[in-house]
Amino acid sequence: MKKTPLLHIALSQLIASLGHGDAIVIGDAGLPVPPGVPLIDLALTRGIPGLMDTLQAILTEMQVEQHGLACEMVQHNPAIARAISALALPGGVTMNHDEFKRRSRTARAIIRTGECTPYANVLLIAGVTF
Repeated sequence: MKKTPLLHIALSQLIASLGHGDAIVIGDAGLPVPPGVPLIDLALTRGIPGLMDTLQAILTEMQVEQHGLACEMVQHNPAIARAISALALPGGVTMNHDEFKRRSRTARAIIRTGECTPYANVLLIAGVTF
């Protein structure tokens, strides 16, 4: 058995396969998945799992060097924006939602949650532990 909290096999495999600078996206239920980008679909029902629960579980295993958010999140989803800010993730970058979707095209995978609030998406760039 694993010692870390993250139990989802596909997520653990994804994180273990990341190299420095690789990106993953954790998205809400409505975020489009570009053709060719693998999808790990966790969405069970509206709100389950939520973005923050998913993000916190992933952070137990992933070394993050930088994260990115759509600037629209601050205005349209301030609760999620504050919750992400409280995590004190390194290297916060904001971009408009269209740019966020463009950057999603190069992600190693998109993780779809059951989150159904606007702009509840985060881009994570892998760091190194040394």
